[in-house]
Amino acid sequence: MDALLSLLAQLSVPFTRFDHKAVFTCAESEGLHVEIPGAHTKQLLMRGKRKKQYVLAIVMHDKRVDTKALAKEFGDQSMSFVSPEDLKRLLGVDPGSVTPFGLIYDKAHEITVIVDEDAWKIGRFRFHPLTNTATLVIDKAGFETFMKHTGHGFMVRGIPQKAA
Repeated sequence: MDALLSLLAQLSVPFTRFDHKAVFTCAESEGLHVEIPGAHTKQLLMRGKRKKQYVLAIVMHDKRVDTKALAKEFGDQSMSFVSPEDLKRLLGVDPGSVTPFGLIYDKAHEITVIVDEDAWKIGRFRFHPLTNTATLVIDKAGFETFMKHTGHGFMVRGIPQKAA
């Protein structure tokens, strides 16, 4: 986390840091009793079945992603969540700590990033800083600066949801 915080400072990306107990799910984070501003998102790293492409979806925490519909949009038949080993290899994190900040480890640019348009409209994001014992809040401009530094593009779009 310290190296990430130093990088954000070098990039002049402002952030607010909130330290808290370890949280592994969005439901657990709601029980923190800490007022954290910004879009309450979850980050899902998935892999296409046939094409073996990786997609990092940044989506509002209360949405249920329709992975089959999303896969079709990427020309695949289905998507599944990556293994803990792939999560560590691609983003340098363990389950429960998935974050776009891990893209600093994706030097081969294997991951395509999509951002939920509802989260984008809020203008600020909550992301773990490579560990689930803290949350950083950054704004759109800071996110764009970070993404440019990693060499990753991203798409803002509606992400297909499962029917309720």
